[in-house]
Amino acid sequence: MRPLLLLGAQRSGTTALAHALSRAFADAGGLFTVNGKLPYLLPRWTTAADLAGRHFRADEIAHALARRPPAGEGAGQWLKGVDEVLRDTAAQVAAGAHDDPEALVADVVARAYARWPRWGDKYNEYLIDLPAVLDAVPGARIVLLVRHPLEAAASQLEWTGDRPWRPATVADACAKWASWHAPWLAAAAHLDPGRWLVIGYRTLCAGRATDRLSAFCDLALEPYLTGLRATRPAPPDDDPPPGAARVWRSLCEMECATA
Repeated sequence: MRPLLLLGAQRSGTTALAHALSRAFADAGGLFTVNGKLPYLLPRWTTAADLAGRHFRADEIAHALARRPPAGEGAGQWLKGVDEVLRDTAAQVAAGAHDDPEALVADVVARAYARWPRWGDKYNEYLIDLPAVLDAVPGARIVLLVRHPLEAAASQLEWTGDRPWRPATVADACAKWASWHAPWLAAAAHLDPGRWLVIGYRTLCAGRATDRLSAFCDLALEPYLTGLRATRPAPPDDDPPPGAARVWRSLCEMECATA
């Protein structure tokens, strides 16, 4: 079964949905990691220069994975297995066994999840490096969860903790939201429509996307989605900045096309 990637900009509800998918995948004998982020990290640490120098940066990748460990059912077991795959790959590269970075990245991802016939992952930053992520997980099915830019911006501005990359104004948050979706709009035109599904955050929270998502994932998801609820009031009637408004309209059209 083809892997499933859950995409979405920050504060779009992806973490809650990812945990629901993680429980559903586990009950079906699979694995869905929450912020596994391996297909994001690998292309950044696996270059032609590295392979020419017979040096695979297993230690840096392992450190990045462990710094904020992935969550979800079975994530600890998965992380242990990934470390073994990274170490084995480093030994292969040192022996001169690889010279194609893209092929090596896809191979490492496939080996990291090989023991689970059904697997997937969620990581927000996949959106901003989408071509490399799609190369890392060839043929992946994609669910994109979208939230109104003003609603996502308000949530971003209230975000606590050490997040130095958090925008400081609504305008900046909306601009960041729009820029994160630009790679998706560029990529979707070249993808088989059967590979992707766009779902609105409020549609999901209202229970109106359960059947579509279940069919797409080939899992009965209703028992796992019942706890998903909108966490703040509906977005204001104000229009988002023009750039974000254009992107939002395009995403809404995509959601309607897959409804």
